Amino acid sequence: MRQTKRATRRTERVVVLALDGVYPFELGIPARILGAADGRYEVLTCTVDGRPVRSNADFGITVDHGPEVLATADTVVIAPVSPDRVTGGLPDEVEAALASIRPESRIVSICTGAFVLAAAGLLDGRRATTHWQLAGLFRRMYPHVELDPDVLFVDDGRILTSAGAASGVDACLHLVREDHGSRLANTVARRCVVPPFRDGGQAQYIEQPVPEQGAASTAATRAWALERLGEPLVLADLAAHARMSLRTFARRFHDEVGLSPGRWLIQQRVARARHLLESSDLTVDQVADRVGFATGASLRQHLHAAIGVSPQAYRRTFRTAR
Repeated sequence: MRQTKRATRRTERVVVLALDGVYPFELGIPARILGAADGRYEVLTCTVDGRPVRSNADFGITVDHGPEVLATADTVVIAPVSPDRVTGGLPDEVEAALASIRPESRIVSICTGAFVLAAAGLLDGRRATTHWQLAGLFRRMYPHVELDPDVLFVDDGRILTSAGAASGVDACLHLVREDHGSRLANTVARRCVVPPFRDGGQAQYIEQPVPEQGAASTAATRAWALERLGEPLVLADLAAHARMSLRTFARRFHDEVGLSPGRWLIQQRVARARHLLESSDLTVDQVADRVGFATGASLRQHLHAAIGVSPQAYRRTFRTAR
């Protein structure tokens, strides 16, 4: 996470690059999500030569801009294409377009857009993600990238990569949250009728055997736990509420959420702490107590592990005037 907000009151220019064979659904995500952020972003779409491109559907796409707008972008989004389009390396015009991006610009890929960034060498030595079905292919093609196929997106500083299709929504909401705080991100999510934050990662969407008929869900227990984050909940408490054995509950929870119960609880407590740091005058120790961390030091440790800053730094950046 960046220490200060980017362009808090300035309209940030976001340029989406549409390559030949682009997936149209994902191409439209930045304009839809960022366009709902109260004018904080200007979203432009371009191609490598300004001419129309074919989509992977039965229609072409015409844009108003050529590659020259990439050099003016604060953030560049690479929309996905079929990976076979970059298996032999990037076409010269694509390399030239990517080379025009300013060093200080933020770069985002949606789904297989990560293949484009990796082919350009921009992900070497970095942590990244892409669609879980293509993880094996990605690792074979780009062994120098630290691939994490279990998450919805990876924010690695200047470069953010997201997983399949709708995870582009998660990534764009993350941009709003990082730039302008949770309040605006939540407002955008409501306007677009999407969840402001999805639990777990891609593991919950990987093909799984059909559950046994009548198998109980952990959803009710998750809702119960969210109402009691300030209490010292442990796995035994969750399993008892779900009326399952510890082993059965942990297995079913991971199948449904993609995280262990312990990791999920930490994630929810950090999210609640971020909200309180933004919206209240509570001290760090008081916030820690409200969300179920034993001490302020524990909150500092978990917040820093999650987003790379201290509670005080987070509050200075995202505090909303009440």
